[in-house]
Amino acid sequence: MKERDPEKLQLLYERFRDVCLVEKEVWREVFLPREQSTGARLTNIQDRYEVVIDNPEAEATLEANIPMGSKALGAAIAEFKDAISFEKKG
Repeated sequence: MKERDPEKLQLLYERFRDVCLVEKEVWREVFLPREQSTGARLTNIQDRYEVVIDNPEAEATLEANIPMGSKALGAAIAEFKDAISFEKKG
């Protein structure tokens, strides 16, 4: 199921950026804490998303911007947002 919620997408783009910076490569999977409407939020319960990049140029640009840091990678992600999608896994 492709994620379409703008707020959750923003969090996923940020998480994707952070994971790529830590791993020093374009990462194909990200995790976010699962939403809970009531009670305490359990951070060990997470949703898994597959990262799908539809454009080889976008992937190459992202890869090239990782060594330049958070701002450069964030700008590249913003530029190629339309080519990056997140599919929620069971």
